[in-house]
Amino acid sequence: MKRQNTLLLLLSCTLVWSVSGGPAAAQIYSFGVLSQRSAVLTAQYWNPILDYVKGKTGVELSLKIARTAPESNDATERGEYDFVYSNTIFLPKMGQANYQVILRPRGEAITGQIVALADSPIQNLKDLAGKEVGFPSLAAFVGYAVPMDQLLRQGIHVTPVFGGNQEGIMGQLKTGRVVAAGVNSQVMKAFSNREDLPYRVLWESVAYNNLPVAVHPRVPMAVANAVKMAIDGMDDDATGAQVLESTAQVIGQKAPYGFQASGPEDYSNYTEFYRNTLVTDIK
Repeated sequence: MKRQNTLLLLLSCTLVWSVSGGPAAAQIYSFGVLSQRSAVLTAQYWNPILDYVKGKTGVELSLKIARTAPESNDATERGEYDFVYSNTIFLPKMGQANYQVILRPRGEAITGQIVALADSPIQNLKDLAGKEVGFPSLAAFVGYAVPMDQLLRQGIHVTPVFGGNQEGIMGQLKTGRVVAAGVNSQVMKAFSNREDLPYRVLWESVAYNNLPVAVHPRVPMAVANAVKMAIDGMDDDATGAQVLESTAQVIGQKAPYGFQASGPEDYSNYTEFYRNTLVTDIK
């Protein structure tokens, strides 16, 4: 019996070693998520996926959610997350952290939109001149930088009101606190379906790939690859597919679910936007 226990212990150590190329896989890796939704919804979506990854690879990922998108960006800029789900990693100020894209969503690309309620008297962007318009935060790419860039290019000056995250400002739009809002098209659609909130799209940007999963250079390559392969393969695994479908229902996401292997080339229009934008207060 003692010998069997020793063999089991050695086998466990070997499995840990095989994932990372060394004992580092025994540590817990942080997984930061850009604040878009409430912390509860974010945890309900991501924790089952991270649990699946641990079951498949032995790599333990700990979900980290900042209170607001700017706080999430500050942590990302400092390189505090081992893995991060965010599209703000392409900000010029994030260069030193050097996060590398490993996965992108399988679903359709996102757009930036400026929206008003369906029964609002606001009919076009010019109607917004001089009014309070809502945005998630200065850190939001398609929710702030992209729509604000368009307003500036059209010479339409508005007073920004910030909601902390995507659904925060959508809630203010719903209650009439703001007459219009800059939003992520997919988050807005899901929020509208969940809250039964009809809305009108006043303007829509070109498409950008949705938020990627990226990894910090300090994470061993074998660990990063194990995580990438596990998440990439979820839709082809019965258990993984079930996890993806159930978590998608939490946030009102439509198929296709999950993520696929990716790289920086899939996000080149983000860096192109930042090179040419008129917006100067992006955080």
